[in-house]
Amino acid sequence: MEKLEELTDQQRQRLLKLERIRQHGIDPYPARVQRTHTAAEARRNYEADESFGEEKIILTGRLVAIRKMGKITFAHIADGSGKIQLFFQHNVLGEENYRFFLQNFDIGDFIEAHGHLFRTRTGEITLNVEKYRLLAKALHPLPEKWHGLKDVELRYRRRYLDLLANEDVRQLFITRSRIVKAMRHFLDSKGFIEVETPILQPIYGGAAARPFETWYHALERKFYLRISDELYLKRLIVGGYEKVYEIGKDFRNEGLDVRHNPEFTMMECYQAYADYHDMMRLTEEMIAFIAQEVLGTTRITYAGHEIDLTPPWPRATMRDLLIEYTGIDFEEYRDLESLRKAIEKRNLQVDPKPTWGKQVDELFSEYVEPYLIQPIFVMDYPVEISPLAKRKPEAPHLVERFEPFVGGMEIGNAFSELNDPLDQRERFLEQAEARERGDEEAHPIDEDYIFALMHGMPPTGGLGIGIDRLTMLLTDKQSIREVILFPQLRTL
Repeated sequence: MEKLEELTDQQRQRLLKLERIRQHGIDPYPARVQRTHTAAEARRNYEADESFGEEKIILTGRLVAIRKMGKITFAHIADGSGKIQLFFQHNVLGEENYRFFLQNFDIGDFIEAHGHLFRTRTGEITLNVEKYRLLAKALHPLPEKWHGLKDVELRYRRRYLDLLANEDVRQLFITRSRIVKAMRHFLDSKGFIEVETPILQPIYGGAAARPFETWYHALERKFYLRISDELYLKRLIVGGYEKVYEIGKDFRNEGLDVRHNPEFTMMECYQAYADYHDMMRLTEEMIAFIAQEVLGTTRITYAGHEIDLTPPWPRATMRDLLIEYTGIDFEEYRDLESLRKAIEKRNLQVDPKPTWGKQVDELFSEYVEPYLIQPIFVMDYPVEISPLAKRKPEAPHLVERFEPFVGGMEIGNAFSELNDPLDQRERFLEQAEARERGDEEAHPIDEDYIFALMHGMPPTGGLGIGIDRLTMLLTDKQSIREVILFPQLRTL
């Protein structure tokens, strides 16, 4: 807490009030609360039958407005269900109690109010307060006198103030909760079971990313925060489950931008006896279902674009899209040097990458991805950037992998899962060589996972969907920080 000399006049006054309340023998932070109805329940009951006003009720909430008018005072409180008006009268409460409220209560304080409902001359349902009690004294005033918190950086750093000041932000995170609930409902209805896998892992894997490291003192060894749930979920497929999913946190030690947060939420699901075509159908059905459940429509607006999520979504190969948008056919440039020359010849500005596959992916990200506004599945990626996906039989340098794109961003990733343990070992060894050449995101070798595959894994389709990006899409937010309650921020 700030030093006394650093406090504002309002904060000093609130501290003085706190001390005065205690001097009256009142606990400003009592341990017990009474409440008979929420604000919404009280209003609903009264609107249904005004004889409800004869019943004595108890409401609780935060004071968000106080209007003093001599011998009477109007106030509004807000709880999780909404707002309701309170009416304080000198002749009902008595001189001492009425004056005590005016002298010691502030906007932001929590109050318990006892009384009967009535309707004012303006028609507003109001509680005629006969008794009140302080539940919590707020020592800081609410942001900008309740008119809204606008500073974006402050909103993210002090999300509790953002939620207090901005109703639309509170509603956004209710929508996010409903998105996750609808996703669970869809997967459960398809016969998937929800499971939990380790977040602390001795060997991280399942994606190309740099991990966060920690030290496990009891075991005296380095552990990692997971970058993906994939390898453990596929161990469960080996173990006999046919449909599994997990919704949870993943962590990648990467930069911060409007689409990346190092701590993020993923849904990953795996289905035995399926391939990436089956997972495409699952994806488009699931996202359309979620949109319909949460928004009541499969037609949405994102970043000014009207988008239709109705299945089926178009399918297109990465190769065909690169030809369309850049004129480069990567099949004609099968090594890194020739590909870079083709990029330079067309005056395309792309960051150099250490491998052919990563250069193809970077070219796609820069010149194709931003234009994929309507939902589409992009298929068939280079094998060297997809070490866990099954090769295409007719083109073994590519894999049966797709990414769903909507609104100019990738919202997921999916494979026909590689279940050949010998091929998997070779892929891991190639990744190890890439790591020796300086690729910090190369996949480590997981011998236990290979050992699991040696016992046989059926043909399997896998899918990962980013909950944060899906929420961005369905709430029309262009920054991932808007849809994460407590996003990671740079140190001030």
